[in-house]
Amino acid sequence: MTRPLFFAPAADVQAARPGAVFVLGGDEGRHAATVRRLTVGERIDISDGDGARLGGVIAAVGAGTVELVIETTERDPSPRHRLVLVQALAKGGRDEQAVEAATELGVDAVVPWHAERSIVRWRGDKAEKGRQKWATLVGAASKQSRRSFVPDVHPVLDTAGLAVWAASIDHVLVLHEDADLALAGRAVAIGAEPAGGGPVTTAVVVGPEGGISDTEVARLAAAGAGTVRLGPHVLRSSSAGPAALVLLNQLLGRW
Repeated sequence: MTRPLFFAPAADVQAARPGAVFVLGGDEGRHAATVRRLTVGERIDISDGDGARLGGVIAAVGAGTVELVIETTERDPSPRHRLVLVQALAKGGRDEQAVEAATELGVDAVVPWHAERSIVRWRGDKAEKGRQKWATLVGAASKQSRRSFVPDVHPVLDTAGLAVWAASIDHVLVLHEDADLALAGRAVAIGAEPAGGGPVTTAVVVGPEGGISDTEVARLAAAGAGTVRLGPHVLRSSSAGPAALVLLNQLLGRW
């Protein structure tokens, strides 16, 4: 069985060495000791959320703390192909469902998008509160799926901002039911490209319940994005992104 994973400050994790005792405190320590009720002798992993991972055995459990004797220190490799989900804000928590599933599926970053037809709106103070809510969701999903990398959650973008951002990304694929090109075909082409010096980033753009407008498609196309078809059926906003990520993970060799 995969060992439970907890997060700790990067400086503490990166300074740890085999044979030393690591004290896990704060919210994570309380969760391990009080909620999970872990006991002496159990093995757990601790990560900084940026790829560093410690493995060891619990030597003591206190009131909201766990002491771990470190056995291994390692750094999980960064993917050669980075995947980003651009998720339009959607009602009924469907956007949050998509973000949670995408995290479990290995997405590397999430971009909230104020699409023209988004019913949900993050305005003023709600923008940062919404981002923080997604960040908390991403952190919990990373822990559940034992990921040592916690995806970045970007500030919310409108379509103009998204077009500027898209122009800096290697590949931007807009899921659209009327697209002529299948996502699988585009993914194969991306995977066949010669590897450069750094990672290649592919972003998947998912619209809201009402779909992506023609104006938005044109604006993103002008920034270098292309439309792709996921399959013969129209998926909900909550499932389209995760479905695309599953396919990309396989065809790009991430799985």
